[in-house]
Amino acid sequence: MKKCKRCLLLEAGESVTHEEIIRSVNAIDAESRTDEETYKKRISRCRECENLVSGMCRKCGCYVEYRAWFKEKSCPDYDSRKW
Repeated sequence: MKKCKRCLLLEAGESVTHEEIIRSVNAIDAESRTDEETYKKRISRCRECENLVSGMCRKCGCYVEYRAWFKEKSCPDYDSRKW
């Protein structure tokens, strides 16, 4: 399987890690979690970012599919925030 630098975890073939992220996302309390529309917009911007590598942000080392769910989180690229 060819791995893409700008893929999310599931697309990069990291199904075990993706499943762990989904379990963690499901554990986020409703007050801390953003709505799905905002999540999708954030992920869309991450997909276009040169700092996305196999589902991880090179700026902070987070899994973008997890970070993007938090209301209070923002893009970690201080020089050029995407969201």
